[in-house]
Amino acid sequence: MQTTNLGNTGLKISRLCLGMMTYGSKKWRKWVLDEEEAKPFIGRALEAGINFFDTADVYSLGESEKITGNLLRHFGVNRQNVVVATKVNGQMSDDPNDRGLSRKHIMDSIDNSLKRLQMDYVDLYQIHRWDNNVPIEETMEALNDVVKAGKARYIGASSMFAWQFSKALHTSEKHGWTRFVSMQNHYNLIYREEEREMIPLCRDAGIGLIPWSPMARGFFAGNRQRGGGGETARAQADPFANELYFREEDFVVAERVNEIATARGVTGSQIALAWVLNKDYVHAPIIGASKMEHLNQAIAALEIKLSDDEMKQLEAPYQPHPVLGHS
Repeated sequence: MQTTNLGNTGLKISRLCLGMMTYGSKKWRKWVLDEEEAKPFIGRALEAGINFFDTADVYSLGESEKITGNLLRHFGVNRQNVVVATKVNGQMSDDPNDRGLSRKHIMDSIDNSLKRLQMDYVDLYQIHRWDNNVPIEETMEALNDVVKAGKARYIGASSMFAWQFSKALHTSEKHGWTRFVSMQNHYNLIYREEEREMIPLCRDAGIGLIPWSPMARGFFAGNRQRGGGGETARAQADPFANELYFREEDFVVAERVNEIATARGVTGSQIALAWVLNKDYVHAPIIGASKMEHLNQAIAALEIKLSDDEMKQLEAPYQPHPVLGHS
């Protein structure tokens, strides 16, 4: 497994991060795999050398974190040998304080996440989107205190506008507080709006990029239908994907992807992931897998080196999109 540093930090991460949203409770999403079903995926990831696992408290309302902790223990993983990331912001209950990026919610949430993970600390604690209802100073000071308390090694952020991320970076630098080291943003071949502002900002600031949905939630698998949905259980029960993708121009890009995939004898999803991996500013795309062949194909995609001509062919059909994935 290839490794890299996360941005300008000394933290070594595998070039692929296994996203744990797929593993949790079917009560949350019917396509989610329970703990027993998830076990072989975590085992295969560890076997392949993946050391980076990303979850969030809101995934299956805590069940994903429990499974992450349980299965890393099941496989006898030395805590120091894995990089575990989780997130805070999502609504966890009907209590008005059980959501957002207030000091109260952050302090309560890190303790709850650690209990579910059965860990003393997380390596990367991320804000799960921006919170317009809380001053960024309150959020950044609370995150600084989480790090100083030894409950997180680093902090990161997820999809937002570049001006918001810049404000957060400025706030931490102004006060001498812990600085964000990573951005988990929405980025793939059919959504490249991040190239306008966020990615240049991150490159300039030395921020690690760990994009979510690098394969567009299965859009490149060739089984999605114009108008929304598709053949798989995930495609039929994933309304968020319908909001993000399924424009006519998205299908044009997917068709170009599959042309190159056919010529190379690989899958469209592998080509889409290889395109992200071939971007030198991307550190570790976050992959999801509910079928073992998908995980194996993602691991194999690390070896696909696209030519400059192939990269240009893949990028040529792109059309501008409205901002998607910040909410």
